[in-house]
Amino acid sequence: MIQPELWVADGPAAVDFYVRAFGAVVKHRVDGPGERDMVAQLDIAGARFWVSNGSGDLGRLHPAELGGATGRTLLVVDDPEAVLAAAVAAGATETSAVQDEHGWRLGRLTDPSGHEWEIGHPLGAWP
Repeated sequence: MIQPELWVADGPAAVDFYVRAFGAVVKHRVDGPGERDMVAQLDIAGARFWVSNGSGDLGRLHPAELGGATGRTLLVVDDPEAVLAAAVAAGATETSAVQDEHGWRLGRLTDPSGHEWEIGHPLGAWP
């Protein structure tokens, strides 16, 4: 099992976005001593990931510190148009409208923390 961790500038704001945009459920959360310092485990339809504040001192850089993302996350859903629209309504920036490509129905966005996402589902059999 792999559970990636996204480093962000404002943990509570990022968690709020993922809950509103993707219907994420907070499975675990620990707030640190600072107002925005926290770590949380989120679940989206059985896929778990972590969100925590980045730290330049620890070499955990978030997209705002880098001037861009270092990767992209694929979120597999039944209705990519609806999920992309919900994410944009929650504060994401659409970077590519949902369309058919590479055997998938895909749209792309950048979340308010600067992380890139693909939202989609395969058009045919998928392993």
